[in-house]
Amino acid sequence: MAVIKATSSDIDMLARLMRAEAEGEGEIGMLNAGNVMVNRVRVRCLDFGNVNTIPQMAFQSPGGFEAVQKSYFYQQARERDRRLARRLINGERVNPAEFALWFFRPDGPCPEQWWGQWNSGRYKNHCFYTPLASECEEVYNTF
Repeated sequence: MAVIKATSSDIDMLARLMRAEAEGEGEIGMLNAGNVMVNRVRVRCLDFGNVNTIPQMAFQSPGGFEAVQKSYFYQQARERDRRLARRLINGERVNPAEFALWFFRPDGPCPEQWWGQWNSGRYKNHCFYTPLASECEEVYNTF
């Protein structure tokens, strides 16, 4: 069961964005980054109250993804990446990003907090951050 609405074009965009943000971290890294992306479309809290589609999430300003400004984001989606994107759209969650709404790649260790959000863990180069339940309870809802 899909947790967000997505056309085939949306799936391609999510796949390209996941690849552009985390390809060097393998499939699990891409799934973690993609988990954040799907969560942003799924919730209606914090900075994401008006983010209802994958294109709105990818190009949100401010707060979108830097990769959309790079040429490699605009390469054709690969079937492997589409398969990963469909898994997330169908509700798969990956730790440490299962409830995260943010990630970034620091030069050193993950800060305990980033912009007031708590670190939920690190996968390779990326640190993931989740909101408090009192700020965004719906990100913690099961499907």
